[in-house]
Amino acid sequence: MKSDGTEKLEGLERRVVEKINKLGDHMKLSKLSSRLVMAAMGILANHSALAAGGGNTGGNCYNMQIIAHKSKTADMTGTNGRALFIALNTRTKILLQEGPFNIIDRNGTDGQASFSLPAPDPTNSGKTAYSVYMRLVGKPHSGINMATCGTDALGETYCSGDQVNMSRIAGSSKFLNVSQQLLYIYADINADGIVERVPLFDGRLSEYFWQVDSMGRLHAQVRFCPVSTTVAAP
Repeated sequence: MKSDGTEKLEGLERRVVEKINKLGDHMKLSKLSSRLVMAAMGILANHSALAAGGGNTGGNCYNMQIIAHKSKTADMTGTNGRALFIALNTRTKILLQEGPFNIIDRNGTDGQASFSLPAPDPTNSGKTAYSVYMRLVGKPHSGINMATCGTDALGETYCSGDQVNMSRIAGSSKFLNVSQQLLYIYADINADGIVERVPLFDGRLSEYFWQVDSMGRLHAQVRFCPVSTTVAAP
């Protein structure tokens, strides 16, 4: 299925070609006209690249909202919806399970929610199977700190040193690629003094989760898109 942006660009390209054909029926294009046409076609090519994901999040994404709220008393486990509510101005743990993208427990105002997502990099190649993008759209001065964590066989918890830290400022906001921060743990998990890179659901750790600290009336938009990201080596 084509996105609205792709359809609009294809329509624009058709109109440019039609104009060229009509002009060709009446007169021979001058060198100046040719240069203008080539410039117009170049602009179309650049816009097409952008629509395909070059500089934005692309299409066919799984969209999720993370919203800080005082409290919700209803049990939302297993309910439908793409909004995940977390505790306001405090810490929430979002438990992670391997599986298709799905919010399992949407009510994290009690301190814990749950979400499933596919393994992003089963071989730890450093190239993700999909990418994660985030932006803040809530009240100005709201913010989020988000870390990916896991537990070893001895019950020791490790959280990545590479974390999401965002603050909302007035005006429009842009999506940022947070794949490295939300799909991997960068930590020394075996006390050898060397930081390892551990992708989500790697067998070296278990009980993976996102540790989320909210500030103010947080509203984050998160997109999981079928484009690859190459992350940093450990």
